[in-house]
Amino acid sequence: MKKRLLEGKNAIVTGSARGIGFKTVEVFATNGANVWACARTQTKAFEVYCAELSEKYGVTIRPVFFELTDFDQVKAAVKSIMADKLPVDVLVNNAGITYNALFQMSSKDWIDKTLNVNFIAPYIFSQYIVKLMVRQGTGAVVNIASSAALDGNSGRSIYGASKASVICATKSMAEELGVKGIRANSIAPGITQTDMLSSMNDEVINETIMATDSKQPGTPEDIANAALFFASDLSSYLTGQVLRVDGGM
Repeated sequence: MKKRLLEGKNAIVTGSARGIGFKTVEVFATNGANVWACARTQTKAFEVYCAELSEKYGVTIRPVFFELTDFDQVKAAVKSIMADKLPVDVLVNNAGITYNALFQMSSKDWIDKTLNVNFIAPYIFSQYIVKLMVRQGTGAVVNIASSAALDGNSGRSIYGASKASVICATKSMAEELGVKGIRANSIAPGITQTDMLSSMNDEVINETIMATDSKQPGTPEDIANAALFFASDLSSYLTGQVLRVDGGM
């Protein structure tokens, strides 16, 4: 039987309840990983889903519920993960929000919220988890950014800036942590079929899709497969990279 790409590895995935994170948990489970599936809101449906994945693929998918921007809850979640006494091989920082507004229409409240959720909160969470990886002498961090961070889009200055911060931090992490056996890479998805599309009008969505070489939107599985690559030993000599998964833009 062919060995699965993440056989025996333990991964943390944030934003696991929907979209890219939801599919990443499934793809990781399919490939043999045990996963701490982090979500903000506790639901029976998500707990059942995690149990079904565990049974189907012979792994352990444990839901962990906490608010990523509440640092007391973050500390408690980290302690809960540490209590399992397992190495943390992979961290996927996926949780995030979108915000669409023209430059002069962007409110301070939303600027603060977007930067906090998309950059500051995962940055702080990563500090805790990377500390565990340093002790192990190995680990892979995968940060979900956005093509908006690279291209700049009308009405997405704050969202793009928050994700550009993620890319910058990823590159710094790679340089600082490489000697400690830790890799850090980021993924820049293009337009992807998730709930975030509901914040965009149909005309903008269609224009963006038609601007791609493939003339179609990406799927959460496309992004999850990229995360699988960075999480696995197939990318053992890759760090500090930004992988665009955007259908060719």
